[in-house]
Amino acid sequence: MAARVTTTDRVFASLRESILGGEFPAGSLHSIYRLADLLGVSRTPVREAVLRLADSGLVTIERNRGVRIRGVSVGDIKAVFELRLMIEVPSAAYAAEHAGEAELDTLRAELDSMRAAAEGLDEVRFTAHDRALHHAIGAILGNAKALQEVAALRDSIQTRGASTLHRSRGMAEILGEHVPIVEAVVARDPGAAAAHMEEHLVSTAALLMDQAASSEDPAPGPDWADHLRRHLYAPGRTAARRE
Repeated sequence: MAARVTTTDRVFASLRESILGGEFPAGSLHSIYRLADLLGVSRTPVREAVLRLADSGLVTIERNRGVRIRGVSVGDIKAVFELRLMIEVPSAAYAAEHAGEAELDTLRAELDSMRAAAEGLDEVRFTAHDRALHHAIGAILGNAKALQEVAALRDSIQTRGASTLHRSRGMAEILGEHVPIVEAVVARDPGAAAAHMEEHLVSTAALLMDQAASSEDPAPGPDWADHLRRHLYAPGRTAARRE
């Protein structure tokens, strides 16, 4: 039996699409009354939908003012990538030690698909296979919760327009960062797999923070992740001693 779609569900879907599609740009302010009139519904489902959007991180609710569409701050990006580093670096090392042949074939296939999409200038397909490649590496660990967290972390900034593609680098450069990760996993070299995954994530975060930065919200320096990197699990590297 199909789940009943409520008015709130429809309003939520419509508003989310308007935000992600750029109709409601980051920083814009909207009243509940205006949104209700725009969608032809009462204010109650709009209020309920807005609360769900706030929980998803897409809007903030400003008392007596309305609903503010959220952009992505430097702090948002830094927090997301710190968590991704904690999960994906050791996951890459684990994959290099434990991947089966079928799993290695999947990694090769996703990398080949990224390459084909880049050659065909197919941004949508390229992005989908980029995501699928990270998922396939993480899946080797066998921890569904970790996979869900990484997907949610990616969504938390990508759905608000944070992307380096065609802004600070192209598909060829992004592909070039993924090739050594897959090669290291296939070569059963956990230290190299961890190091290349770490380098890719740190580089991506730095580019995104530079894009999001402003005079009020400056990007950190190139060593933004050093305090964390010394303590990440990477075979062959010893964590810094505590003073």
